[in-house]
Amino acid sequence: MSADKSFFAHRLDKVKPSPTLAITKLALKLKAAGKDIIGLAAGEPDFDTPDHIKEAAIAAIRHGETKYTAVDGTPALKQAIIGKFQRENGLTYQSNQVIVGTGGKQVIYNALMATLNRGDEVIIPAPYWVSYPDMVCLAAGTPIFVTTTVEDGFKMRPEALEKAITPQTKWLILNSPSNPTGATYTRQELRALADVLLRHPHVWILADDIYEHLVYDGFEFTTIAQIEPKLYERTLTLNGVSKAYTMTGWRIGFAGGPEPLIKRMAAIQGHSTSNPSSISQAAAVAALNGPQDFMIKQREAFKQRRDMVVEMLNQVPGIKCPVPEGAFYVYPSCAGTLAHKTPDGTVINSDEDLGKYLLESEGVAIVPGAGFGLSPYFRISYATSTEALKEACIRIKRACEKLTNGNKKAA
Repeated sequence: MSADKSFFAHRLDKVKPSPTLAITKLALKLKAAGKDIIGLAAGEPDFDTPDHIKEAAIAAIRHGETKYTAVDGTPALKQAIIGKFQRENGLTYQSNQVIVGTGGKQVIYNALMATLNRGDEVIIPAPYWVSYPDMVCLAAGTPIFVTTTVEDGFKMRPEALEKAITPQTKWLILNSPSNPTGATYTRQELRALADVLLRHPHVWILADDIYEHLVYDGFEFTTIAQIEPKLYERTLTLNGVSKAYTMTGWRIGFAGGPEPLIKRMAAIQGHSTSNPSSISQAAAVAALNGPQDFMIKQREAFKQRRDMVVEMLNQVPGIKCPVPEGAFYVYPSCAGTLAHKTPDGTVINSDEDLGKYLLESEGVAIVPGAGFGLSPYFRISYATSTEALKEACIRIKRACEKLTNGNKKAA
């Protein structure tokens, strides 16, 4: 006898499958069936993990570092994280203020599980990383979305933050550089948000800085606790090795924050996954303490890809693509394709319709903006080869040139 719906937890009713993973899974299925697919959905650098990091992992295995570690991270990795925060962000933490998780996602999840009660609200600027609202819902909280605009660079204005705060607000999640838009807050913009938060001492800040090292055109990255020290005691500053160090599969995220919060996050982790991989932790020590110069080359490659993709997409009928300041995503508008028909007569009514059309007609996998909370847009990851990106943009243009609105092509 199979379990019916009543068997499963009600908290799952509000949780949606990740559209990024769904698109990637469909693209892989089509590719396995022999279709020529270019996947632009996954946010994963195509560069390999640097050799000195790999060698540290191999050495850890050979030295027998293959046992359980402390739940919240090895002393060596905690010291490396403390050094990173001090060196790069001007933030001082003690060992009991640092936690290491199995990826940044687990760290965020643990923080929300440790703090949210039913009725608590979490402010999330939209568009947002797809997992934020679902993690809030799993923790019995209520996501409160603040919609941003392309005119404001997809960045939340201080007056919008002020309006969204209520007595029930517990967290603001601030992701800069942003997934999916690449929007990155300047020092002045963070200062303005900090001024609002100072007026509301019950609101905590989760600063998701995972794309910190991926900024372009001379942009100077700063994080909010660095801008306003008075917010230090209610800010959880999140980072990890996945993006900048091209270590997505190693699954190491970390955060610094107030000791009482870190202690409760560790308690949750102790009863769920326990410690992250001992081998991955050894590799992360090498990443944080070792040479950093390889990032310069990777960042320049990402910038060149960004510029090419933006230029090519802005030549596509019905598509308008702004230039992002960071991360490795573009978030173009596809408003100009709506109400147009495909060659078989199907009407494009949404970014999801466009995504399906591009995948089926040209084998290009993008992520519709609906999954990120702002339509009609879509996300493209340019963390793949220049050749694949160029070919994908050619295919997108070819597909959109075939759209018609009556007797007219997409404008």
